[in-house]
Amino acid sequence: MTKTNKCRAINRASLTATAVVALLAASAPGNAVAAPPLEDQLEEIIVSSAFEGRKLGETILGATILSQDEILRRLNGTIGETLRSQPGISSTFFGAGASRPIIRGLAGDRIRVLDNGIGSIDASATSPDHAVAVEPALAERIEILRGSAMLMYGSSAAGGVVNVIDNRIPSKVPEGGFEGAVRYGFTSVDDGHEATAAFNALIGDFDSTKILLHGDYFYRDTEDYDIPGFAESARLRALEEAEEHDEGEEHEDEEEAFGTLENSFVETQGGSGGLSFLFENGFIGFNIRQLDSLYGVPGGHGHGHEEEGEEHDEDEEHDEDEHGEEEELVSIDLKQTRYDLTGEFSGDFGWFSKAKFRFGYSDYEHTELEGDEVGTVFSNEGWEGRLDLVEKGGDNWKGSTGIQIRSRDFSAIGAEAFVPPTESSQVGIYTVKEYTTGEWRFDFGGRYEHTSYDVVGQNIERSFDGFSASLGAGYNLGENVFTGVSVFRTERAPSTEELFSNGPHLATNAFEVGNVDLGLETATGIEATFTYATGPFSFVANAYFTTYDDFIYEVATGAEEDELPVFEFRANDAQIYGFEARAEYHLGTYNWDGVGPVDVHIDGQYDLIEADLDRGGNDELPRLPASSYLIGIEATSDLFDIRTEVEGYGSVSDVTEAELPTDSFAFWNAFVTVRPFDNKNLSLELRANNLTDSTGRQHTSFLKDVAPLPGRNIRASFRVAF
Repeated sequence: MTKTNKCRAINRASLTATAVVALLAASAPGNAVAAPPLEDQLEEIIVSSAFEGRKLGETILGATILSQDEILRRLNGTIGETLRSQPGISSTFFGAGASRPIIRGLAGDRIRVLDNGIGSIDASATSPDHAVAVEPALAERIEILRGSAMLMYGSSAAGGVVNVIDNRIPSKVPEGGFEGAVRYGFTSVDDGHEATAAFNALIGDFDSTKILLHGDYFYRDTEDYDIPGFAESARLRALEEAEEHDEGEEHEDEEEAFGTLENSFVETQGGSGGLSFLFENGFIGFNIRQLDSLYGVPGGHGHGHEEEGEEHDEDEEHDEDEHGEEEELVSIDLKQTRYDLTGEFSGDFGWFSKAKFRFGYSDYEHTELEGDEVGTVFSNEGWEGRLDLVEKGGDNWKGSTGIQIRSRDFSAIGAEAFVPPTESSQVGIYTVKEYTTGEWRFDFGGRYEHTSYDVVGQNIERSFDGFSASLGAGYNLGENVFTGVSVFRTERAPSTEELFSNGPHLATNAFEVGNVDLGLETATGIEATFTYATGPFSFVANAYFTTYDDFIYEVATGAEEDELPVFEFRANDAQIYGFEARAEYHLGTYNWDGVGPVDVHIDGQYDLIEADLDRGGNDELPRLPASSYLIGIEATSDLFDIRTEVEGYGSVSDVTEAELPTDSFAFWNAFVTVRPFDNKNLSLELRANNLTDSTGRQHTSFLKDVAPLPGRNIRASFRVAF
């Protein structure tokens, strides 16, 4: 699909107006009286599993909560790009259709993306070109949990958890018996259209039982997106010219991709429906959801690639190859049908006061298309269930105990079937406790987990028993100051891909070879947190240091198979460490005639991660996130919100043999939201990303040297709640 460039002059004028309005909001005169927003955020209550009921500002583990307003402000198609600007978060960016979160440098099977408390049950952890079957546009809340969150969610959450919470199974009666919202948005960078709609309705009221009906729908259609310059990085183009010169070939001036990233379109839609039954002591509900998505895979994702940092597909622009044929562009056709059952009940259950259960079943399939021809079909039929029992506790302590069970039947058939059909299962049992005395708070917990794999038709079986534990202590230094330290030891079973891969994985330009003899990956770490919120100033910081025994990673062997470099999964000791910090300062509240009070504040955040791999020679981990920062100024009132910010990323020069360095870059963004009516049910938003049309490449992306981030983009949207 080819994108036509439209409305350039209008875009420039809109961007300039947005930036000017945002800056003027910061200079309004008046007197300061209100508290900064971050202080309110620290009072947010976590709702995920055993962390339910804890204030964000008094948690020993690192955590971030995004409200619906912040989700809609940052909404960017995929869950990875929506969360990319949060502290300690980066993404696997594989074009507009696929992007998964990276937390503190960890990705893939070390990060769990949850759909209302249980897994997304897809194939997104298998490869970065596989989309996550979770729709952030319908989310009401996203919670990001780091550190010891894996005690509740399993060793696949060893690096952290992203829990996307929507209202597909409502647990309370809406005011007036009905609530809903409709939203539409347009994006200029890709001529994109997006629409969402959702409602909850009371359809039955029988004394102590109430019946609620839920429905939702979403739609997104974008063309190939605009980029500021060449698709290929300057380093890659220079490397290709040097190789041609060394081989005695005359460099031919080819028409290189410029201004638009070919094959970066997205077409996706889906919806769900269900019923909830509310009782005096709880609720139970079910939901059925359908997802259908078709998206392009940019960057010459096809046969005949050389290793990363040296790849170049001479037919990338559809030139004819030596056989007179054109290489077909690759796209992915993804479909998922999912069934969910959720319930919570309070009462006297002996040692426990509340029982919460979640169960989800998914039939997932995605087909990789080369033009109109079927390449590889990935199938994942699986289910996951968990039961959390909240203890009655006492005056000084409380706790939760639970069991989690997962089952997966995975297969890949076709040219890119780099993993054999595998049946896997996992059973985990955990318990966590919290004890408070005076100003002290202590957390401790443990988890036992059994994981088993069976390679279909090959008589290969592996099983693992892992034990994990954490201990934390927090202290209130004052009414508005909290500090804490936690230590943990976790054991993670290797994934299917790490154990059994043996074939061409074209998304990563590698012939991947697993290691069936891999053992448990053991992490021992310490994390410290500090929060301060008083007067006009608020501050949050987390620092961490983790050592790994037998950290599992891929390494280039120097061999070649199917014209692809061979990468083998191996295990060596490693260390990962870094910190995240965020601060806000409330400049004041100013009274504007005709507007009312306007709160103005500035904010900033910074994160840094370092890693070392004990393997001798080059000790770098591949695709380690660059340092990042964000500095913004914002004005909020009942009538409008206005914000402008700079989002920046550092350079990466220390790389593995298979990577090229990545330059630093910064985006200037601006946001305007207007609520023109007193009831605030209608909001209009104008968002401008990358005002200066700068080139940005994420070092964490396999496609960074052939697929930059989108260029200047204007997003206009409206939302109506009723």
